[in-house]
Amino acid sequence: MIELSIRQARELTRKVLTKADYSPAHIEAITDVVLKGQMDECASHGLYRLLNCIHTLKSGKASADALPVFQHQTPVILKVDAQKAMAPLALKQGIPLLIDKAKTYGIAMMALNNCVHFSALWYEMELITQQGLVGFACTSNHAWVTPTGGSKPLFGTNPIAFGWPRLNQNPYIFDFATTAVARGEIELYLRNNRQVPKGWGVDENGKSTTDPLKILKNGAMLTFGEHKGSALATMVELLAGPLIGDLLSTESIEYDDQTGSSPFGGELIIAFSPETILGKNYQEHLDRAEKLFHGYMEQGARLPSQRRYEARKKATKTQTIKIQKNLYDDLMKYLQSE
Repeated sequence: MIELSIRQARELTRKVLTKADYSPAHIEAITDVVLKGQMDECASHGLYRLLNCIHTLKSGKASADALPVFQHQTPVILKVDAQKAMAPLALKQGIPLLIDKAKTYGIAMMALNNCVHFSALWYEMELITQQGLVGFACTSNHAWVTPTGGSKPLFGTNPIAFGWPRLNQNPYIFDFATTAVARGEIELYLRNNRQVPKGWGVDENGKSTTDPLKILKNGAMLTFGEHKGSALATMVELLAGPLIGDLLSTESIEYDDQTGSSPFGGELIIAFSPETILGKNYQEHLDRAEKLFHGYMEQGARLPSQRRYEARKKATKTQTIKIQKNLYDDLMKYLQSE
């Protein structure tokens, strides 16, 4: 592992994205997302994602400078066209508009279209819960996942995220793929020459395997919870695809055209305002919700995102992060290349 100060990590990220020819606005938005992922010790969604940003742009599957276009479809529906750019800038500019709508009308929806999506969904949930709102998000991606009982890729990893604000405490947030594990985790196992646990994926013949290369190259990932996970993955396909006028995972991977680029498609985000929905006594009801969280902690159970918050607190205190040496070497090699 290589230890870097947060300042050094930020500078490294900016230099990499600058060399890749991203515009200043996209550089800042992407840097914020991947650096937070690294501070939270979410290695699969940290600086590792810079490799995807470089490759996707080089493959001609993303725009380096396109600005998002906003359309207020109705008072409670915001459509954001990322114009084939990376998602972070569209999210950074669009979510404040979504929040304003939700605070006014109680509920609002944002459809993010035509974006290259590589980041974790908890980032959006934090922006929403910081404003005292409840949030939900989901996105599909490339067809890497087979439905339970099948053997061929049909779904994306199709993550779902939910956020609930808590007074003077970190929000309750979960963000997980509908697969047994995020694809980035399998990629990291491959980079580090390690076998994956059984149950993460199958080979090209539909047989269970612990070889990450067989899963990633010609095999498929598996959903969690068997048929239940497949049903949730289907829901995400429909919500973040046809409902908002965007691609299915099978269509996203067709667009990729075997370049190995990041997923292309849409994301659905919904924000709810407890204050607008419940009125002046809304905090009393939020206080009731705290009983549920206390029920977790009284049993010694860990709330979702608790580990992330602890890692971020540590990184903020020490002003340092750690990344894999082979990743650091790859990024430095890229910076030194012609």
